[in-house]
Amino acid sequence: MITKQAMTAEQFWEMPEVPGKRFELVDGELIEVPAAGALHNLIVAILNNLLYTFVSGRNLGLVYGDNTSYLLRHNPDRMRIPDLSFVAWARVPADGLPGGFWPIPPDFAVKVVSPTDRVEDVRCKVDEYLESGVRLVWVLWPDDRTVQVHIREMPSRTLGAEDELDGGDVLPGFRVRVGDLFNIPTRP
Repeated sequence: MITKQAMTAEQFWEMPEVPGKRFELVDGELIEVPAAGALHNLIVAILNNLLYTFVSGRNLGLVYGDNTSYLLRHNPDRMRIPDLSFVAWARVPADGLPGGFWPIPPDFAVKVVSPTDRVEDVRCKVDEYLESGVRLVWVLWPDDRTVQVHIREMPSRTLGAEDELDGGDVLPGFRVRVGDLFNIPTRP
C-alpha cells in the first residue's frame, strides 16, 4: 500500500512557481485556486485602497493584497490566501516581517466571491479563518452587492448596498457604504 505524505507549509513555500497557476495548501494537499477575473480584481483594488489609506493613516498595522499566504493550522498544514488581509502591529514579530508566508492567521480577511466559487466552499473557508483565530471576515458578493460580516463567536450578518460596513474592534473607526465597494468606473 502506498501512503501519500502530506506536504508541510515549508515544502509548499519552497515549491517553484508554476506560471499561470496559484495554489493553497489544505490539510497537506496542494489545491489549485482559479485565477480571479477582472471584476473581482477591481473590487479587491477598491477595497485595498480604502483599507490601506485608513490603516496607514492611523499606523494600525499592515494591509496585504492577494498572494499573501497565511498558515492557519499545523499537522496537517493549511495555508490560505485571502483576497485582502490585515495584521495588527501587536502581532508583527519584533524582529521583522517573515521572509515567506505568515506563520499566523491574519486579524482580518476578505473574500470576494467569483462566479466560479461554490457557496459551500466559501462557507468552509470562512469557518477555517474563524477557527484559526481570524477575528473578522468579510465576504463580498458582487452579484448581490452585499457583504457578509463574520466575527468570531457571533452570528453573521448580511449588509446591503445602502448599509454602512464598519471595521468593528479590528479596524476601529473604519466605515464605508457597502455600495461604494461595488462602484465600478464606467468608460467616459
